[in-house]
Amino acid sequence: MFKKNNTNNESTNFWISYADLMAGLLFVFILLIGAIIVKSTILKNDLIQKESALNEQTRTLVQQSDNLKGLSKTLQMKDDEINKLNQLLLAQNTKIDDYSEQIIVLQNLTEEQNNSLNQHNIELDNYKNNVVLLSNSLTQQDEKLKLNEEKLLQLLQALDNKQTKYDDLLTKLQAQKAKIKSLTGIKLQIITELKSSLGNKINIDKESGSLRLASNVLFDKGSSELKESAKSELKANFIEYVNTLITNKTIAEHLDSIIIEGHTDSDGSYLYNLNLSQQRAYAVMNYLLTLDYIKQHNIQDKLVASGRSYQDAIKINGLEDKDASRRIEVKFRLKNEDAMYEIERILDAN
Repeated sequence: MFKKNNTNNESTNFWISYADLMAGLLFVFILLIGAIIVKSTILKNDLIQKESALNEQTRTLVQQSDNLKGLSKTLQMKDDEINKLNQLLLAQNTKIDDYSEQIIVLQNLTEEQNNSLNQHNIELDNYKNNVVLLSNSLTQQDEKLKLNEEKLLQLLQALDNKQTKYDDLLTKLQAQKAKIKSLTGIKLQIITELKSSLGNKINIDKESGSLRLASNVLFDKGSSELKESAKSELKANFIEYVNTLITNKTIAEHLDSIIIEGHTDSDGSYLYNLNLSQQRAYAVMNYLLTLDYIKQHNIQDKLVASGRSYQDAIKINGLEDKDASRRIEVKFRLKNEDAMYEIERILDAN
């Protein structure tokens, strides 16, 4: 703001100096014109007086011409002087005319300069008014800026408060996330323990931790009737598998169900294989429910049977392994397993 005021003062001083200079020049021109007029007036009067004297002398000489023939040469000289004076007078009149033209030109220039000066004064007044308006506008902007700074300070304080609350919520969220991860990690612990305890005895899937039993051992082709010769092996494998689950307190408290799934190959229609896989799963569950082990450990309400047809056929290098696809799987399900995995997925995404 101070910079602008200095610029305005310099501009004002410039125009004042300019006006003073023009006024001085105008005064000089007026003095010059006055001097020329006075001088020309004096010359005119002097010439008029000389002309009158010469005329008087001429009349006198004419009257005395008859008597003053001897003075003809003198008169001739007087005539020459008169001619010279006339020439001087003509030259002076010419100069006076030139001076008059110059005076007119100077008057025109002076008038133009006055008009220009008036226009500059008007522009200067407008500029001053604009400066006043800009100064008022800047004052209003400063007041608005102060209000905005106060609002910004309030917003920053509110943001700091929200950041503190956000940090507290984030800390709690991280704790909840760690707790959920620990719960979802239980399944990995169970699979690891199953592979460690049973991996050398029975077929445990490395990813899901399920017990896999070949259908050709349990059933004849196309049949859902459990073979008598397979019951003892089924019983032994099932008891070893389930015993690992229910004897571990950490696993047992999170165990929701034990699922018996029937799987087929892709030979035949989907519905045919779905019905066959379901019947085989029910046949295995019906047998297992007759075992004293089930009753002793009171886990009959945890058993669930379902058929999957050939939805989960086993493929090797993109080709279906039909022998491996025909199977019975016994797998475990944890409490709220789907919810825990969905929450973990959302937390990891966020």
